Amino acid sequence: MTTVSDETSKVVPAEPEPEDADQASQTGVDDAATPSDAGIDEDPAAGSDTDAEDGDDDPTAADAVAATDTAEQDEAAEQDEQAEAAADDSPADDTHADEDTGAVLADPEPADPEGADSEVTDAPDTDTTEDSEPPEDELAVVPASTATQLDPADTTWWKSAIFYQIYPRSFSDMNGDGVGDLAGVIDKLGYLELLGVDAIWLSPIMRSPMADHGYDVSDPRDIDPLFGDIAIFDELITEAHDRDIRVTMDLVPNHTSDQHPWFVAALAAEPGSAERARYIFRDGRGENGDEPPNNWHSVFGGPAWTRVPDPDGSPGQWYLHIFAAEQPDLNWENPEVFDDLETTLRFWLDRGVDGFRIDVAHGMAKPADLPDMDVESAGLLQNSDDDPRFNNYAVHDIHRKIRTVLDDYPGAANVGEIWVDDNERFAEYLRPDELHLGFNFRLAKAAFDTKSIRDAIENSLESVLSVDGTPTWTLSNHDVEREVTRYGRLGDGTDGVDVDVDLGILRARAMLLVELALPGTVFIYNGAELGLPNAELPDEALQDPVWERSGHTERGRDGCRVPLPWEGFEPPYGFSTTPDTWLPIPDDWTRFTVEAQLEDVGSTLSLYRQAIEMRYQRTEFDGDTVEWYGAPEGCLAFRRSVGHLICALNTSDVPVPLPPGEVLLSSYPLIDGQLAPNSAAWLV
Repeated sequence: MTTVSDETSKVVPAEPEPEDADQASQTGVDDAATPSDAGIDEDPAAGSDTDAEDGDDDPTAADAVAATDTAEQDEAAEQDEQAEAAADDSPADDTHADEDTGAVLADPEPADPEGADSEVTDAPDTDTTEDSEPPEDELAVVPASTATQLDPADTTWWKSAIFYQIYPRSFSDMNGDGVGDLAGVIDKLGYLELLGVDAIWLSPIMRSPMADHGYDVSDPRDIDPLFGDIAIFDELITEAHDRDIRVTMDLVPNHTSDQHPWFVAALAAEPGSAERARYIFRDGRGENGDEPPNNWHSVFGGPAWTRVPDPDGSPGQWYLHIFAAEQPDLNWENPEVFDDLETTLRFWLDRGVDGFRIDVAHGMAKPADLPDMDVESAGLLQNSDDDPRFNNYAVHDIHRKIRTVLDDYPGAANVGEIWVDDNERFAEYLRPDELHLGFNFRLAKAAFDTKSIRDAIENSLESVLSVDGTPTWTLSNHDVEREVTRYGRLGDGTDGVDVDVDLGILRARAMLLVELALPGTVFIYNGAELGLPNAELPDEALQDPVWERSGHTERGRDGCRVPLPWEGFEPPYGFSTTPDTWLPIPDDWTRFTVEAQLEDVGSTLSLYRQAIEMRYQRTEFDGDTVEWYGAPEGCLAFRRSVGHLICALNTSDVPVPLPPGEVLLSSYPLIDGQLAPNSAAWLV
């Protein structure tokens, strides 16, 4: 893992600062304040009943933005320089805070797990690409590969990894069509290496007509021409592995595209045929079958059933689509469905893919009797634990079969998208013979207040405890608002109110330190490291199918999917050679570019790099659990159970004293030795 150590004594944040903030370094603070009655308690047990409510060796901006390939000897020399800088700048004092003060830390407070709201996601936007249409009679035939996973000997890498989610459409466009592509990902691997991530997760790149931006797959064993081809994908695997970066990809097993050869054949076949048995076709209710088989709604809005004509042209059966009509659900009771998925899994694993993110992992299995749902309690992009569309027990047999395949490829791992609130039901997906990891969205859904944040942390840790699983953490992805916008929303925090972007950046920086201080696996959504907010887009630019299917009442998720700004002073900011990008980039994003932030040691990008590097290098991050400190209102603090790293967060509007110890890193400079409002710090 290549990392870069900045000269942290020069760190000055570029973000807006609270009044009277001193200009002390963000790292290496020697005179952390002693706790007072109003400050964070020295002993984790104290107050337990209180509600927790410019480095010379740094690559240039041009080098990292371009990220062009160099000669082997140049790359090796650069890595040697970075390693020397890291050794020179690494903090020398690894003593624990409690050892410095003689304090004895009590047992952690008992967790109080609670559920959290659940959502169903991962169905992006509507667009059709003429070149993306698959052959109607058969799937593409592509060359075989003999590649392997990055390190088959390392079968636990995923337990503490940092994944970087790439939304390929919006990452980097190399062919100038305004849409990101795999060549763009290859071009930016140097940037990802500099950031310090372990693995990338590619949102869908398989062949698709793009009714839902790739989550409607017409050929699961080919690359969509919009993004490149198999040869470019193989090159990406090779070059990423050469940089010690693993590659994982989205897998969509719940449904196919309506242009998949199977579904085309099903429409041409008679009711009761083997072709239709691959999907969920049913006769309608009512005298002439004019009503859907049940009352299920699509999570995008509207009915979850579409009626099709029989081969003779008369009104026929209905097929189920939990998402868009272009995404018919597969029938997982049919053995042929898993057999085909196994072929797909082995196809990509044999090419060296290091794992999969399984879309709608709590879906796939449907109850045999297809009972009606509670329509009143179901919202768009949401589901509850008792929703019959999801979380049926038969889904676990499917995951066991998937795990059996992955176990044939040491070093590969999968993570499931699981919108399940109940901790016991969530843990079932993480049993040793099922998923390696399960996405937990509680932290991404928590408001910026200490009670919500602590509840999310405790619930997330509790949800995996019974199966000795690994917790996962994320603050954003392609289906939720970016954290800067969420944390910067004024008033009651609801949609439609003003957003203070500068405030959102301060809070997002603080939450980054909270997230990276926790045990487990972290997922970073592309652009989060730049402090990007959601973009305000005009109605005519919106492409998310939610916008149309909701009758233009829900704007959808396009605002968090806008292309990344890399360099320059106007759109497309180096993302593409054309300003006509698939979603428009705001005119005022100059300050968010990689170029603007890379050599600014106080930027959000620099904070990410410093924090990720420390997380890898320092033993204080050891331990699978956390212990809570007592803290004043608006603050929380915890420490790792083994390494004793302390993380303190201040969500209040006044500075607060810190626990004793050496400050390793703060999201904002201390104010007279105290933790600034809307900031966090790490101490040892």
